[in-house]
Amino acid sequence: MSVMAANGRPALKRWAVVLLAVLGLGLIAAPAIFQMFDRAPKGATMIAGFQPFMTDARMNSFKANIATIRDGVRQGDNGVASYLDAADKAAFNRQYPAFASFASEWGPIDRDMVSMLDQMQAQIPNYEAVAALPNFKLFPWFFVIPGVILLLLGGLAALRPSSWRWVRWVALAIGVGLILAPAAFQMFERAPKGAKMVAAFTEIETRPKVETIQGYFGTIASGQGSLRLDLIPALKQKGLTDRQIAERFPAVVALDRQWIPILQNLTPMIAAMSDNVVNYQAVAALPDFRLFPWFFVLPGIFVIALILLAGFRNARGASADPEAQSTAKEKEVH
Repeated sequence: MSVMAANGRPALKRWAVVLLAVLGLGLIAAPAIFQMFDRAPKGATMIAGFQPFMTDARMNSFKANIATIRDGVRQGDNGVASYLDAADKAAFNRQYPAFASFASEWGPIDRDMVSMLDQMQAQIPNYEAVAALPNFKLFPWFFVIPGVILLLLGGLAALRPSSWRWVRWVALAIGVGLILAPAAFQMFERAPKGAKMVAAFTEIETRPKVETIQGYFGTIASGQGSLRLDLIPALKQKGLTDRQIAERFPAVVALDRQWIPILQNLTPMIAAMSDNVVNYQAVAALPDFRLFPWFFVLPGIFVIALILLAGFRNARGASADPEAQSTAKEKEVH
């Protein structure tokens, strides 16, 4: 193929067509290389799964639940224990071993749960940034669709060299679109926040961590059962009425009465954590979120540079083509 077509229009460049096709193939291959068709939908599922819980109001309600348990345990282990067996705490522990065991285990449970909730609450702005991105299920197609278009354009230009003039403009538009996409989706701001969230969840979204949290609820349930079935009946045997117990030991009564609502509030979050361990692992296996904007921008720059370079060389080639010059001289002679 010559540098300049006979009609004076920019001629098709083989190297430009080849590179255009290579860029298209690269964009098409990227989702397969990063397993995005499998991993991105799992990311979408995880984002949706945590949506009901990643708010300050919900996190504060979880912390209030933990505070209710904390206050009930402390009052049971101190106030109730003193009232039932003021002289001998050891005797109280022997008589109510289930509650005593729960009280001794509660400190580490309390610290771990509060720490986890603090970590999750700190990630709410980052979660919101990720949730504001387009649905993760669409991300593979953001690469495949422009890649297919570029590949088709390259193939069309190879089959019909005369189409190169407008093919270049379409390819140029694709390049500009790739560069503008991260700005349109605010990816330069949101993607790094997503990376921070993924890093923060490394210690939260693991199977051992979820199983540990689930074990905590077994321990808490056993302790609350002892409080309801052992301690409160023992107080009544001491002659206290329900009203007197509520007035004297309000935190104990609050824990007993609110246990079911506490379970109803916390259990769905723990279930979401358990259900999304595999989904989180898929998200964590994707490239660092901070790189995603550049996965659009760099191919866009390459496409634009390719088209401009091919056009620039064509323009200069017009005066450098001996054949074209010779033809022009012959026309002048005739």
